[in-house]
Amino acid sequence: MNISTRKFDTLVIGAGGAGLRASLQLSLADATVAVISKVFPTRSHTVAAQGGMNAALGNVSSDHWHWHMYDTVKGSDYLGDQDAIEYMCRAAPETIIELEHYGVPFSRLENGSIYQRPFGGQSQNFGGDQAARTCAAADRTGHAMLHSLYQQNIKAKTHFFDEFFAIDFIKNEKGLILGAIAVDIETNEKLIIEAKTVLIATGGAGQLFRTNTNASINTGDGMAMALRADIPLQDMEFFQFHPTGIAGKGMLITEGVRGEGGYLVNCEGERFMERYAPHAKDLASRDVVSRAIAIEIREGRGCGPNKDYVMLKLDHLGSEVIKKRLPGIRDTSMTFMGVDPIEEAIPVFPTAHYTMGGIPTNRYGQVVVPVGTGSEEVIPGLYAAGECACASVHGANRLGGNSLLDIVVFGRAAGNHIIDYLKENPHHKALPEDCADSILKRLERWEKPTDSSEKSYTIPELKAELQQVMEENCGVFRTEEVLEKGVIAVKEIKAKLKKAKMSDYSNVFNTARIEALELENLVEIGLATVISALARKESRGAHSRMDYEERDDINWMKHSLYFMENNALTFKPVRSKPMTVESFPPKVRVY
Repeated sequence: MNISTRKFDTLVIGAGGAGLRASLQLSLADATVAVISKVFPTRSHTVAAQGGMNAALGNVSSDHWHWHMYDTVKGSDYLGDQDAIEYMCRAAPETIIELEHYGVPFSRLENGSIYQRPFGGQSQNFGGDQAARTCAAADRTGHAMLHSLYQQNIKAKTHFFDEFFAIDFIKNEKGLILGAIAVDIETNEKLIIEAKTVLIATGGAGQLFRTNTNASINTGDGMAMALRADIPLQDMEFFQFHPTGIAGKGMLITEGVRGEGGYLVNCEGERFMERYAPHAKDLASRDVVSRAIAIEIREGRGCGPNKDYVMLKLDHLGSEVIKKRLPGIRDTSMTFMGVDPIEEAIPVFPTAHYTMGGIPTNRYGQVVVPVGTGSEEVIPGLYAAGECACASVHGANRLGGNSLLDIVVFGRAAGNHIIDYLKENPHHKALPEDCADSILKRLERWEKPTDSSEKSYTIPELKAELQQVMEENCGVFRTEEVLEKGVIAVKEIKAKLKKAKMSDYSNVFNTARIEALELENLVEIGLATVISALARKESRGAHSRMDYEERDDINWMKHSLYFMENNALTFKPVRSKPMTVESFPPKVRVY
């Protein structure tokens, strides 16, 4: 095995908010940390987060972490694990203050305290008046956080492997994960990184859908690596569609627009959310607003020549508010639609946004897998955090502002647990000589051009086909028939991928190989998503079945677990017992 090898205490795969928060915690504790990122770290997708991060600071309105917890449990449609949710909500205020001290330039109130805006699904006093809980840096909060965390990591001497692509985990004969093999995107050189601990922080898989808010890098790489390592994915049927993407294009228009007072109207000029959520109106949870928009359009009240979108009005807020608190949204709208929101409304439609399922973990970031009936065990030394992980704090529907909170809370938690693990496991375990052989054999598939005499397909056309299939068969509304077609179609795409055509690499930039590997990952995540959705015969949160319109707590108050081998599904109970407070039992979810 003639491959360069590097050794570190911890390997972090992914340089978004979760990966950088964990690596910072470790580097500050004098651990040696390697961070692999397939893009320069400040281009990781956390940079695109706009609206803010939730924490019960109470700077604008009265607030308490317990109210935040209630809103998160309710928002999850009672599928979230309440111990992890309590942990996250209690940690939120301290986490905001940490970020402020790291240099995040949060917007300020006149008294100097951090500005907080209202967001969907937030309340005071367990479902009472609207809360203002979302700490924001104008409408570029993720950008501010990611740059601050990266600079802190540079100061702490974290080691970065920029523009490297992680292929698969390496294991010893006992099956323990002891690092990964990666490829330098520019040179195609392979690198083995041995590590005593590994953290997966590779983000979501929004590129599954044709219209999405995600960067092209969001291809579910870490989740697919976990599947190939015999680790299941949890709750993959729950994919969030953000209600306000730019119509026909998908670029995100933050919920912060509605938090600042913007509202939705149909072709009749009606504020239709008053009919679907009489109390919260435009600040109902995202699944509720997305379905409302889809229903308005389906019933003929859409806007435009094809009646295929609704309008988001914010011109009444005035130019000063828009320029101060929503400058990025104005730029986006003017750039991609030629619409200045100071003067006119923005055309919007729900767009694929967030992967609520992922690699199953506990609240310490440890990856856990089922063992026998109703029990599970920790995989030693393996962690996951961020959108690729499922703690599960988002359950069936994530509240806006909880994703940035999730990545820093559980990135830090994973870092702290890794520090303790390294004290008890200070030595590297020996790797077998052949540990990379099977991985390199899989890579050979994309190292040479396909015989042009064979029937073949190109990577771009197969990716476009997958995205179209997922959008048509696993969207905002689902049925048995549509999902069954989706399963068949994704399996057919997987078969076609085995015949995919690779060009002569003397004439093609090296990223063509990476795109092929990314598509392999996306296909596996697509199968996990559509098969899990077909199995869940109820409507809950973002999973809305037109043939099973009601939530079924008796039969479906449980997490799904999808295994790559034989596309197998199993289930496990929701952890409904919090750490210190009484649980929130399921009830009818209205806003």
